[in-house]
Amino acid sequence: MPRVTKQQLIRLQKKFKTDARIGEEFGITRQAIHHLRIQYGIESRRAANPERNQKILQMKTKGASVEKIAKKFNLSVPQTYRIIKETAAPKKSAVKNAGKSVKRPRKK
Repeated sequence: MPRVTKQQLIRLQKKFKTDARIGEEFGITRQAIHHLRIQYGIESRRAANPERNQKILQMKTKGASVEKIAKKFNLSVPQTYRIIKETAAPKKSAVKNAGKSVKRPRKK
């Protein structure tokens, strides 16, 4: 597998935006690029989009299907579910800072 440095990956992310396109450039898979991002601690460019994520959450709250939301924002269905889950959940650091442990009831 070609070696991609952290600096190269950051630079390529700005140019090509997606893991798939970066992978094409190096002749490796999208998954390999994703793994490198995780290893280097680099967020995906799509993940750091709080305005879009809030719009997605609002659409879901208003009853839109995840499939419809995914299509509108050009995302995969699993990625859309992850964004909804992460956007709706309170940040762990906020819970720790409050000095309380929060127990949530399990959904049945």
